[in-house]
Amino acid sequence: MSDVKPRSLKDWTDIQMNLTDKVQQDMVAAMKARDADRLSTLRMMKAALKNKEIDKRAPLTDAEAGQVLVTMVKQRRDSIEQFTKGNRLELAAKEAAEIPIIESYMPKAAGEEEIRSMVDAAIAEMSAAGTRPTARDMGSVMKAVQAKIQAAGARADGKLVSEMVKAALA
Repeated sequence: MSDVKPRSLKDWTDIQMNLTDKVQQDMVAAMKARDADRLSTLRMMKAALKNKEIDKRAPLTDAEAGQVLVTMVKQRRDSIEQFTKGNRLELAAKEAAEIPIIESYMPKAAGEEEIRSMVDAAIAEMSAAGTRPTARDMGSVMKAVQAKIQAAGARADGKLVSEMVKAALA
């Protein structure tokens, strides 16, 4: 936390809190509320963030912490698929219940229309700088679109972005 001393309760909310602190604070609240499912998920999140911090040997930035959460959501989706194939529906339901809790700590997801406009804008910028990008330039267009999404403070599914870029370049 910063060294700014809040004067009132409202000032506490105005101070920027990093993701790991927010998870810790919500963990305490879940303990007090005796919300076992939420507490279990928050503990998993805290452990994953701490492990990444240990691997890096430095505190995580919010972007890096967000990437850890993206990975956790992907893992949950893969697990749901595997548990469903294995006819373990109770485990699939548990994993599915964890996803919204994890996603609540991530930036808002960009909608399809928003992503499409970012793809069009990236292609227009690249066209203005020279020739119109082709399918061969997909990597550079993807990089530009991902940068726009991140700059907007949003997140987007890479597969969806890839499909939209392919369609726009075709």
